[in-house]
Parts: sequence; structure tokens; C-alpha cells
Amino acid sequence: MPTIDVDYAEFERLLGLSLNWDLERVDEVLALVKGEVKVFDDKTGAMNVEMKDTNRADVWSVEGLARALRCFLGLDVGLRKYTVGKSLFDVNVDARLKTIRPFIACSVVKNVELSDKVIKGLMQLQDKLDHTYGRERRRTSIGLYDFDQVAGPLSYTVARPDDVSFVPLGFDEEMSLREILKRHPKGLEYGDIMRGHSVFPVFLDSEERVLSFPPVINSNDVGRVTEMTRNVLVEVTGTVQETVLDTLTIVTLSLVDRGGKAFSATVRYPDGLTVVTPRFESKVMDLDVDFANKLLGLKLSAEQVGKLLEKAGYGVEKTERSRVRVQVPCYRIDVMHMVDLVEDVAIAYGYNNIEPLMRRLPTLGGKRPEQGFLDAARELMVGLGFQEVLTYTLTNEEALFRKMNVRRGRVVEVANPKVQTLTCLRSWLLPCLMDFLACNLHVEYPQRVFELGKVTVPDAKAETRSRDLETLAAATCHADAGFSEVKSALDALFMNLGLSWTVRAMMHSSFVGGRVGKVLVGGEDVGFVGEVHPAVLESWGLENPVAAFELNMDRIVGIRNRNP
Repeated sequence: MPTIDVDYAEFERLLGLSLNWDLERVDEVLALVKGEVKVFDDKTGAMNVEMKDTNRADVWSVEGLARALRCFLGLDVGLRKYTVGKSLFDVNVDARLKTIRPFIACSVVKNVELSDKVIKGLMQLQDKLDHTYGRERRRTSIGLYDFDQVAGPLSYTVARPDDVSFVPLGFDEEMSLREILKRHPKGLEYGDIMRGHSVFPVFLDSEERVLSFPPVINSNDVGRVTEMTRNVLVEVTGTVQETVLDTLTIVTLSLVDRGGKAFSATVRYPDGLTVVTPRFESKVMDLDVDFANKLLGLKLSAEQVGKLLEKAGYGVEKTERSRVRVQVPCYRIDVMHMVDLVEDVAIAYGYNNIEPLMRRLPTLGGKRPEQGFLDAARELMVGLGFQEVLTYTLTNEEALFRKMNVRRGRVVEVANPKVQTLTCLRSWLLPCLMDFLACNLHVEYPQRVFELGKVTVPDAKAETRSRDLETLAAATCHADAGFSEVKSALDALFMNLGLSWTVRAMMHSSFVGGRVGKVLVGGEDVGFVGEVHPAVLESWGLENPVAAFELNMDRIVGIRNRNP
């Protein structure tokens, strides 16, 4: 959870309300934005506030806190409108940045009164946004500059590691970009972002002075904001344009709320696209009143919902009988769905004002009807001498298909996998058992293992476009492992479950031809049994033969229920 340091006196001044140093009252107020005081020094007024809502980046500063709370406390009502002045300079973007860090957004805030506390607050907001919303500066990073020392137009371009040198922030000696990555603390911390690139991003003014080396470090002259600075240039670079623009909005408005006046910049991209930043336009969303009442258990009219939304800092463009057209502030980047609006309606209404209701449950808790059958199957496998294992539901296509010597099938994939070996959900269990055996070559043989767990298959008709199946797989591995052994175990399992079964010859490329069969229960296909093919054993690095079976337990339960 994000925590921010707040000066109590500054908090009261921006809030425009005296809380009389009453910690309970402060906590009561902060609860409106899911905040809580963790540390409070009543001598210095230093507060450490923990924010329970990790999505609301707009309240990670004292300015944002005051802005949000003034509405809930009735000091402001409705949408706070911000304006931005004309463009003061151009920023020309180099085409070579497209594969490195392609996007930039800038603004200027004039006539800002900066103090040491204000600057520390800005640095704190910058750090929080860089580490969270900016994904450790990989997605976005922020730079602040003394605008009076900058000569436009500006260039966001690239340079070779040894071709550009400047004095980085916090140092008094000039360094090349390569030296910064090797010697500067920020270079050591964020240098990995630049790994693999032959040229690095640089931010220059018209006199070829280096403003910064994004996303690593600013220069020590124009890239340093002091108490003497009155006009601040804000710059955000990154890999996702929407995130870059959102970050710029949050930082710029924190300065505007200090009494500054925002001015824009014109960003010119190499493909001819021109973007004027920042953007303070609100977005429009429709809130279904019936939907809100259903979630909250209330009977609010559209007019009442509209007034509550205004209390939460939204604008109301139009109210109809069952719909409210809402203007979402530009800084509320967390609002993506109607349910986000409903949450703020609830906060504005007051959770304590909602009458609690005891849940009326029509049934008592208990096992699913089929769970007893699955538990019995598990106990029987243990009784047959097999050891139960639990493997990851996440795996990879190489394990599911190539190593198993089968054609690639459809699987549920992870959109942004963090580990190359965990890129999709398993669609059958046997590859997981083979992986387990391959990782336990040092263990004494024979090895007999089984797993009863879920596999996931794509299903276009399901709500989640996927479906989980209960599956049982077992494998035996030793010098004499063969079809007869595993078929005998399968026969004992079905006999004790009270089911009749047969096996019919089939072809399966994971198994030896003529030593594999389709398992039938009640005439329906429920799985397969056989001796694993030598090519598969070789792929997994196994020297001993393996015999295995896999069963669709959901299908077996369905057959059993139809024929008790």
C-alpha cells in the first residue's frame, strides 16, 4: 500500500479546514479517500499516511488529498475545472526512439511558490508514480526542470553512450551516458532499462544542453528545481502514451493546486502526428441508477445519485429517470467502469448510513456432491501405491506439446508472462507428471505418482471463455514399467469405484503404437492409458520406461450420476 509523508499544517492550509490537531478527526476525514494515519508527530506535525486504494494515484500528494477531500467535506461541489494556456514551445521527437522509449509529454506551470517542503512533496509524488504507475520507470518516468533556464524548441532524441556528457543531478563532475550507468546511483538502479540498446534517449534544449537522460537522471543545472524556481517544466517519457499523459496530468495539477498557471507544449512525432499536452478534458460516462441501487441496496433517485456524485467531485451533465451522465475529472485515471462510480456514490452517501442486512442463505455449507467421489478416487490411488503430487497449473507450450510429441493445440495463454516457463494454463495433466519425474531422477525407483487436479481448456461459450476440468493422471516409472502394470492399476481403481470399463485400441503420438488404448466407461471416451513413447522419454531426459493413464473425472462423474 502506498504511504505518503504529509505536513499537517500544509494539509490544513490546502484543505481550508481546521481539524484542531485531532487525530481521530483526521482519520475520519482521510477515511473518505481510504487513507489512515500510521505515524503522527504532534510536535512537528509530520504525518505518515497509508493509502488503502492503490489505484488512486491522484491522492498520493498533499495537494491531491486536499482536492479530493474538499468535495467530500462540502467545501467544493462538483467538477473542478482546470484550464491550460497556449503552447510555449515545441518538442521534436526522434524516429529512432520508436523501439526504445517513444512517447513524451510536457507542460509548464508558472508562478509557483516553492519551499523545501513543497519540493520534497514533489519528489515524493515523482518517486511514488515512478515506482508504481510507472513500473519502476519502465513504463513512465518524470523529470522536473527550471523552465527559465531552458531554451526552446526542445528535442527528445538519442545519442551513443560515449557521445554525450553532462553533470548528473547530485554530482559535480561531467559524465558520459555510459559512465552514468556505471557510477551514478540512479544509473546502477535503472540502467537495466537501457540494456540491449546501442543508443540512449536524451532530452535537449535548442542550445544542445542536456536536460536529462530519461529515464535515469536529470542534469544538475537545468534539471534541478530549487526554492528560487518559479516556473517549472514537467516532462514525462515512457512506452505507453496514455500512461505518459495521465502521469503528466497528475504532476501538473499538483503544481496548479499550489496557485500556478499551466501552459502546454506541442509534441511533434516523426510520423507527422502532433500532440498538445497536457490534456485536462473530463471524460463522460453513463451511470445506470438501477445498477447502482442494486449494488448498494438503496432506492436512490437519479437526482440523488447526481448530487452524491457531485459531492464526490464529479460533474453531472444530465440526469434522466434511470440514468446519470457523469463527467469524470481528468485526474481520476482509476475510473474505468460504472462500479467505480457506484463506489464513490456509496462513500458520499456514507457507509454507516446504509442499513445492514443479514444474509439469508437458502442452504448450509457442505461438500459438492461429486467431491466425495473424487476424494474416494484419491484415497484409492494412494492405496494402490501411488504418491500424490501437486504441480503448477501454469506451464508452457513446449512442455504441453513439443516434449509430449503431439501437435500444438489451443490453450489459455498468459497475456504478459513474467517467466518463460509459465506462459499458459495446462490443458492436460500428464506433461506435469513427466516434468515431475524429470526433476526427480536422483530419487530411488520405482516411482509411482498421480495428481487429481484441474486443467483448463478454451470454451467460447463460457463466461470466461475457458472451462476447468477435474482430471486424474497417474504414471509409473521403473525398469519394468509397462502397459499391463498401469492397466492393472486402472482396473483396480474402477472396480473399487463400482464402475465397469473397457479399453479400445487407439493412436496417440505420446505413446508407443499398439501399447495405448482409449478408456471407455458406459461406452463414452473418458481418457487414455498406455506406455509412453521413447521420443517423449528422451525429450524429458528419462532413462526408465514410463506407463501412464489420464482420466476426465468430470465426464466419469456425469456418467455415474446418469447410471447410479
